[in-house]
Amino acid sequence: MFLAQPTITVTTSSETPTSDPNSTDVVLVGAGIMSATLGVLLKELQPDLTIEIFETLDGVALESSDAWNNAGTGHAALCELNYTPERADGSVDCSKAIGINESFHLSLQLWAYLVEQGRIELPANFIHSIPHMSFVKGEADVEYLRKRHAELTLNHLFESMEFSDNPEKLAEWIPLVMENRDPLEPVAATYTADGTDVNFGALTRSMIASLKDRKGITLHLRHEVSDLKRNKNNSWKVTVKNKASGKKRSLNAKFVFVGAGGGALPLLQKSNIPEGKGFGGFPVSGQWLRCTNPDLIEKHEAKVYGKASVGAPPMSVPHLDTRVINGEKGLLFGPFAGFTTKYLKNGSLLDFPLSMKPDNVIPMTAAGLQNIPLTTYLIGQVLQSPKDRLAALQEFVPDAKLEDWALEHAGQRVQVIKQDPKKVGILQFGTEVICSADGSLAGLLGASPGASTSVAIMLTLLDNCFPEKIVSGEWKEKLQKMIPSYGESLANDPELHARISEWTHGVLRLKEAAAVGC
Repeated sequence: MFLAQPTITVTTSSETPTSDPNSTDVVLVGAGIMSATLGVLLKELQPDLTIEIFETLDGVALESSDAWNNAGTGHAALCELNYTPERADGSVDCSKAIGINESFHLSLQLWAYLVEQGRIELPANFIHSIPHMSFVKGEADVEYLRKRHAELTLNHLFESMEFSDNPEKLAEWIPLVMENRDPLEPVAATYTADGTDVNFGALTRSMIASLKDRKGITLHLRHEVSDLKRNKNNSWKVTVKNKASGKKRSLNAKFVFVGAGGGALPLLQKSNIPEGKGFGGFPVSGQWLRCTNPDLIEKHEAKVYGKASVGAPPMSVPHLDTRVINGEKGLLFGPFAGFTTKYLKNGSLLDFPLSMKPDNVIPMTAAGLQNIPLTTYLIGQVLQSPKDRLAALQEFVPDAKLEDWALEHAGQRVQVIKQDPKKVGILQFGTEVICSADGSLAGLLGASPGASTSVAIMLTLLDNCFPEKIVSGEWKEKLQKMIPSYGESLANDPELHARISEWTHGVLRLKEAAAVGC
């Protein structure tokens, strides 16, 4: 059964919520999870703000936020091994994992608040409780996973995580993965019952629908922001093209957020802010194998992450994922990476070459020379045959048959390239918030774990762009109402973490989901 999505009405460029049709307080470029999150935060913090949202496509959350374009893992570092690298001395660095886990809890808090306030739909429409697991093979990786588990569980954020290298126990957790596996091969896994699967497309559409219903906010679909120019008073002249009529419109905005996924880089370049100089982007495409056999789908209920191949980007870590999309349980494996010069799934093949400018050509060239193994890996991925993809799947599911799986195209990711004093230019995985010195414009570059940590990212943006407001009594009080742990550390306070988790899991019905399954 498919759940109905919020109805979105397309507006024309002449329909604005302000008395002056050529000005607004805030412009949000892109109707994805980042713009939705920032819009919700700003409107809650200052209800009288006027906000205009511009989206190039004819619907909300159709690029990276869409369920089929996003892993939907609810990244909390419970299963992603690339967040816990092994140090030279053999110990495991868990600092990044702890930070990401705490960031995800911030997202859960805002979502729970919005549910309680009736701002967004029922949680069953966008979030489900799904166990998160890491799975490894071979003596060296089994030992690494054992050390990782021991180190992570020293912190109360991960205390419920279980470890086992017993094949019988693993067969209980992941029968599909363990069936007909070589009994002599060393294997191990960790298991955390309170992981989540998040449909960021459904969540984003619900948040945008809620925003659109509030006074002072207008959503414009099929409207492309083509230029950004700073005015003398430090506001921004935003040029927008109505793709339906071809007409252009300009308006002035006091604050602009460029949250257009891979399309953010070209607009940041057009803004000409010094803080955006030297940045580039390396596009990586993706594909999934989607299971079409209902019996196999029912047999597996977990998100199982393995280790990335040598030279593979972190976003290409192989995983076998239970998904719940539009009320239907599914099973995906991948992603298989590839290279295209598009910055968006619906973008242009000229995106990558046109992004090369005098200020970033050296960093982009240097990053390319330093990442030849990545290029080789991506070429290999592009050249994969169906049998090659099946062989990769059989590393996870030994009995997998090609007729039970169909190939699906995933979303486009753009990895950040930035200047570095030592290496001239580096390829950076993760996200990067770029803000002008006066805080009047901000943009977001990068990818995973972006959607899952969207609230933490937007709080960082608020700190950088609204420093006086964020410390004011009024804004601080409202933020603590929306995000009860705001200003405190869940990682350092077990009692606070327990209390907050009890609330979020209750409101989002994750305990109930865990008890009855999907």
